[in-house]
Amino acid sequence: MQLDNATIKRLKGIGHELKPIVMIGNKGITPTITEEIDRALTDHELIKVKLPAGTKEERDIVGAELAKAANASLVHSIGRMALLLRKNPDANPKLSNLARHAQ
Repeated sequence: MQLDNATIKRLKGIGHELKPIVMIGNKGITPTITEEIDRALTDHELIKVKLPAGTKEERDIVGAELAKAANASLVHSIGRMALLLRKNPDANPKLSNLARHAQ
């Protein structure tokens, strides 16, 4: 999914208020982590993930792998945080971060 600059800016603003839903430990990306991220994206559409410690390049690789595994878009990555987006047309408005922060 291709995002324009205005959309990315809006999503970053929403993401700033979010707490990480999933935290990835030393074992890296496991099937359980992938399932949890998939479930969270289905419910919330926009989620923040805490990445494991490592170099910037390693964290960028993990963020890209997460996005690919979850069929999502990596909106932004800074430090140990990654912001993932996968739109769900049937999202529950009470759970969706996009719907709850719509302007």
